[in-house]
Amino acid sequence: MENAIRPLALGRKNNLFCGNNVSAYRAATIYSLIGTCKSTEVDYRIWMEDVLRKIPYYKRDKKDMTELLPRNWAKS
Repeated sequence: MENAIRPLALGRKNNLFCGNNVSAYRAATIYSLIGTCKSTEVDYRIWMEDVLRKIPYYKRDKKDMTELLPRNWAKS
């Protein structure tokens, strides 16, 4: 059990040094997305590479970006 919560404890300690609230919010968003990938058994490295390539096209074409969330991405 201790090993399961270790990343959370380390993250809390590291978040103290984010610099400002905006940076901490962005870090929390990334941690949440990676946690969602792990819970849906999606390799977060592959997911992130794919999503970072697709974001400009989704913005340009005004597509629904929720398709890029890990749970929806895994279904497609």
